Amino acid sequence: MRTILGLPLAALGLLLALPAAAQDQGALDGRVNKLEREMRAVQRKVFPGGAPNQVEPQITAPTQPTEIPGTPSSGPLATLTARVDALESQQQSLTGQLEQVQYKQRQLEEAFAAYKSATDARLKTVEAGALPPATPGAIAASGDTSTDTSAPPPATRGPGNGGGTLGAPAATPAADPARAARVNAIEKPATGDAAEDGYTYGYRLWNAKLYPEAIAALRPVVQQYPKHRRASFAQNLIGRSYLDDGKPSLASREFYDNYKNAPDGERAPDSLFYLADALTKLKKTKEACDVYGELTDVYGDKVSATMKADVAKGRAANKCA
Repeated sequence: MRTILGLPLAALGLLLALPAAAQDQGALDGRVNKLEREMRAVQRKVFPGGAPNQVEPQITAPTQPTEIPGTPSSGPLATLTARVDALESQQQSLTGQLEQVQYKQRQLEEAFAAYKSATDARLKTVEAGALPPATPGAIAASGDTSTDTSAPPPATRGPGNGGGTLGAPAATPAADPARAARVNAIEKPATGDAAEDGYTYGYRLWNAKLYPEAIAALRPVVQQYPKHRRASFAQNLIGRSYLDDGKPSLASREFYDNYKNAPDGERAPDSLFYLADALTKLKKTKEACDVYGELTDVYGDKVSATMKADVAKGRAANKCA
């Protein structure tokens, strides 16, 4: 008799437990959704360009969930709890990666700011004693209006700090008639794309070792077409021109600005590599090592095998830790 009377009470207890279980599951669902949103936000910060190595949640429901007789809600709740734990772990990992990248970037910025502050006076002296840059029109006036639809080959990188020299002899003054003839012999393209034409012409001047003229032709591409894909190429090549002309101080400013202003540019990794090379020439070995570290951390998966080998040589030459 007592058993029969106890049945309605047990049924009532189960009915009262169901809303509580539903509330627990709803709370866990809310936590899961919140964590997923936060993790995606962290991923966008760690991988701003949507890098292919972006971390995706690796959480799937078990194919055969274990259900304990008498407690049908415990299986889904256990699954959600496992998802929450895994999401929290992944979020902590991504947050740690982001903090490390930001810390190293701050270190690089502080080191470079100190270097710029210490060498400003020297740079002003160098710039004051340099020849005034000629305008692209004055340098390039050859009367050649032929069309060149082919893009120039990419500028070939040197063997790096550990494998050779990137410098070249200083250019002869532009007033030299022989030099003027060399400039006039460079074909100026006219494809209708001013940024592409400016970079192509600047590349040809750089390839002919006419560095001041190359800088004068490349500068308008950076200033007038900052959103064009060739802007990254142009500023990197300006830095290369200064570096090859024996002016690593001026080169380092161009390389740093190209990386800082357009970190997603196609030549941003090259600019970091050559910034380290310029700092090495300036005897700033600690800063050069920091730049190599930044290059590896930020562009590790995008760096070619050749550049990786050159970075290893540069780190060895600078005795980086």
